[in-house]
Amino acid sequence: MAEAEQRFGEFVVVRRHGQGGQVAELVLDRPKAMNAVSTELARSLGNACAALGVDRDVRATVLTSTHERAFCVGADLKERNSLSDAELVRQRPTARAAYTGVLELPMPTVAAVHGFALGGGFELALACDLIVADSTAVVGLPEVSVGVIPGGGGTQLLPRRVGAARAAELVFTARRVAAAEAAALGLVDQLVDEGADRDEALALAGRIAANSPVGLRAAKRALRLGHGLDLRAGLEVEDAAWWSVAFSGDRAEGVAAFNEKRKPQWPGE
Repeated sequence: MAEAEQRFGEFVVVRRHGQGGQVAELVLDRPKAMNAVSTELARSLGNACAALGVDRDVRATVLTSTHERAFCVGADLKERNSLSDAELVRQRPTARAAYTGVLELPMPTVAAVHGFALGGGFELALACDLIVADSTAVVGLPEVSVGVIPGGGGTQLLPRRVGAARAAELVFTARRVAAAEAAALGLVDQLVDEGADRDEALALAGRIAANSPVGLRAAKRALRLGHGLDLRAGLEVEDAAWWSVAFSGDRAEGVAAFNEKRKPQWPGE
C-alpha cells in the first residue's frame, strides 16, 4: 500500500511504498490522452525525476501508468501539429529533460508496461534499467512513419538492448511488436499475465530495495558508465565505483550483519 503521494503538475504523480518510502512509484497520469507526452506532461515528469534524484531515501523507482489500455502512446502529435517551428525549438529541451530525467535517475528503475508503449512511450520504458510487461503489451518505435526519428533516446538505447541490426529493423520498419515477441527479442525483460505488470514491477523493486542503497547506486553507475567501453576502461569504471563504497557505512553494516547472521539496517551512506 502506498504511504504517501505527491503530484507534479496535472499529469504526474509520485507515490511512496514500503518502509520509509524506499520504493517510489512514478506514475504517468494523463488517461484521457493515453499518457501522450505533451509539453506539460514532459515538464512535470522532468520535475518529478529531479526531485527523486536527490531523495536519498529512495532505493528503487517504478514507472507506471494509470491508463488501462496504454502505458504511453508517445509524443502528443495533436499538440505537435499546432506548434510553429519556433515553438517546437523552444519545446525540445523540455521534452529531452523528461526522457533524460528517467534515464539519469541514480537508483535502479523498473518500467511496468501494459497495452501500448509506442514511440516516446517505449523510450521512457527503455530509459529504465528493467522492463516488466504484461501479455497485452505492444511496443515499438514508429517515428519514421510520421517523418521524424526516435528522439527520446530510442536510437541509442534500443541497440544497447537488442543489437544494432535488430534495432535498425525495428526503427526502419516502424513496426509494432506484441508482448510474446517483445520478450523473445529482449525488448522487455519479464513477461507476466495480463494486469500483473504493476504488481510484479513493484515486487521486483521491493526485492531490489532490500539491498544497500549505496551499493545499488554505485552498481548502477558502474553498469551505465562502463557499457560500451573496452574491457580495460570498463574495469577502471568499476574500480572507481568500488572505492566509492568500500569505506561506506553500508559496507560496514553489510559485513557486520552477514557475520552476525541478521538483517542489515542500512545507514545509506
